Amino acid sequence: MSQTSLHDPPADPIAEGARARAQGRPKDACPYSANSPARLAWFEGYDGAPIERMPDLPVTKR
Repeated sequence: MSQTSLHDPPADPIAEGARARAQGRPKDACPYSANSPARLAWFEGYDGAPIERMPDLPVTKR
């Protein structure tokens, strides 16, 4: 069995986000830098919905 370092990036940020939520970790515990694809994927896993369907996007007036 291979050992992984705690500093190695996870293989699947979506699964990591889902695991974080299941473990009761806060959403701001995301380890990825702002605006990175991995961060968006982590939030997708945490929230259980694709990022483009997220309700907390800014609302613009028309």
